[in-house]
Amino acid sequence: MHIQRIAGALGAELTGVDLRQPLTETRAAEIRQAFLQHKVVFLTGQPLSPAQFMDFARALGRPVEYPFVKGIAGFPEIIEVKKLEHETVNFGGVWHSDTTYLEEPPMGTMLLSKELPPFGGDTLFANQVAAYEALSDTMKRMLEGLVGISSSAKADVSKTREDRLRSDGNETAKREYVAHHPVVRTHPETGEKALYVNVAHTVGIVGLTEAESAPLLQFLFAHQVKPEFTCRWRWQPDCIAFWDNRAVQHNPVNDYHGHRRILQRITLAGTRPV
Repeated sequence: MHIQRIAGALGAELTGVDLRQPLTETRAAEIRQAFLQHKVVFLTGQPLSPAQFMDFARALGRPVEYPFVKGIAGFPEIIEVKKLEHETVNFGGVWHSDTTYLEEPPMGTMLLSKELPPFGGDTLFANQVAAYEALSDTMKRMLEGLVGISSSAKADVSKTREDRLRSDGNETAKREYVAHHPVVRTHPETGEKALYVNVAHTVGIVGLTEAESAPLLQFLFAHQVKPEFTCRWRWQPDCIAFWDNRAVQHNPVNDYHGHRRILQRITLAGTRPV
């Protein structure tokens, strides 16, 4: 396996891996180490069936169902992330960490490209460890001990689900999920500290009024996605992106109106942030 960094802040492409073949424990450990070091890894040339995609996911974690959208036939943990030709809003089209409104947000997320537009549809990723480390010592002390409030019903992101809820919605999902998590979390495997608020889901800070929390959150939302903390991935057919949801935000670029884009997504179970 060869590892090639794609940007200064985060991201690496892994080559020399064929996921159609059974993954050895040694190779799975190597991929996991690259994932922890680079925070998002990309594996191209992977024309996987849903069963093969699930095998890869199970080798790296425990797949779980996404609350709002039903899985594909026979695979409840695999959902389609899609935008169709007549749609103008893309699913999750805002900077975010996945489902931080759950009590135990995911460890990581995998996307496998199935159909791509002729142009556009890239995904941006942002390193939240680097964003935290760039803060002043005074700001770090100010954030210590603060707890953010995450909601699934924040308008900016709930609008991005509307097309998928109409076509693939899960009728058993709650109307709103709410969870409280540290504004700065400690990574359970690397020990690194990372910002853990995001513009899509964070609606406030415990113990502060909206007027008090809003300026602080607006500063963090702008700071944590500065260009120097990011990388940009241009999708190829049959490509997997696997990112660490505990230390990374992502944002799919919505610049391909009139074209179809379909990816399959698997979410891997995590633990309660601390």
